[in-house]
Amino acid sequence: MPPSPWRVGPRGARLRGWLRREGLPLVLLLGLLLVARSSLANHYHVPSGSMEPTLVPGDRVVVDMRAYGLRVPFTAWTLWPGDAPVAGDVVVFRSPSDGVRLIKRVVAVAGDRVDLVDGHLSVNGQPLADRPGAPEDFGDVEVMLNLDAGGGPDLDGVVVPEGQVLVLGDHRGASIDGRYFGFVPAASIYGQARGVFWRSGEGFGWRRL
Repeated sequence: MPPSPWRVGPRGARLRGWLRREGLPLVLLLGLLLVARSSLANHYHVPSGSMEPTLVPGDRVVVDMRAYGLRVPFTAWTLWPGDAPVAGDVVVFRSPSDGVRLIKRVVAVAGDRVDLVDGHLSVNGQPLADRPGAPEDFGDVEVMLNLDAGGGPDLDGVVVPEGQVLVLGDHRGASIDGRYFGFVPAASIYGQARGVFWRSGEGFGWRRL
């Protein structure tokens, strides 16, 4: 009698046994890591100098995906709301103009009136730097600017709409930011950049943002 086509030989039995013992746990682990990367934490590779001196090209940045709410993996659906973005946060989002993933700083939120002259920012009539060359004070963080390429386009009395934020680069004259593509929906921000964990020429370390 010819062997049954459904009979598993020694090699097949070993493979099936390995899949039960090792393969399934491995698949589950990879799935959990993928979900965690989508919903909990991720990293971002800085491609340009638009955020200098805070970030430099090649920096590897930890991004907290839970900062503004816990989302269903691979969707924009929020399971639990988080904190709203605040001025001073460094965030990762997709450009409203072309969908490219960017990293910039939130400088104003809904209801804020923004003026920007020669790269120097005022919010609600209050300059964020108290003298030329001083850092901008966002309350929880002080930000040094790079104005070696000028300040870029000015803003005159722009008011941020409800549900939106305005983002700018710290390298004001070399940043394609909200002055070009407009406001960013707060609900569309992927996460908050927490710190740099690797920098070219220096290696691993931690620089809190």
